Amino acid sequence: MDRRQEIMEAAAKSFSLFGYKATTMDQVAKIANVGKGTIYTFFSNKEELFNAIVLKMIEEMRAASDAVSIEGASFKENAHARLMQMLKFRENHKLYAKLIDEEKELRTPAVTEVLAQIESEIVFYIKEKIERAIAKGELKPCDSELVAFLLFKSYLALVVDWGKTHDEELAEERILGLLGGTIFNCLLA
Repeated sequence: MDRRQEIMEAAAKSFSLFGYKATTMDQVAKIANVGKGTIYTFFSNKEELFNAIVLKMIEEMRAASDAVSIEGASFKENAHARLMQMLKFRENHKLYAKLIDEEKELRTPAVTEVLAQIESEIVFYIKEKIERAIAKGELKPCDSELVAFLLFKSYLALVVDWGKTHDEELAEERILGLLGGTIFNCLLA
């Protein structure tokens, strides 16, 4: 493993444990077992290092979502599987979960900005899938960005927010049934 990668892994560990605000370059250097100057040969500041880690996390989320896609399955089935995978990633990825907590508790501007960037990337990813499905004739032409936003926010609300105000989480089948009978059915060509 190269030094840059070691530094990124150490920083990801520090950000995951302590959050963005509490992480220092000194901590990252200690975890990576390098001098602080070594970090600055690869990254000019904490923000640049943080952004590199977040971009890597977004790539990992895309890869995890693509991995659940089934060749030959309908757009609805694959969209559902991908969106559920993204939300599982969001919940289970230590850094992502820490960023969400830090944003709620401290409202750190850099974290708020990064979470907005991640959401934008998710919507763009969904938009790409919608546009491919339109080109294949699986879906009706639509405003792909608005529909992507609607799908993401609908899944987020049903998977994450529902449990905050109700005694039980919604089963995946119930979510798919609801969105399949409403949003997805309206999109199908």
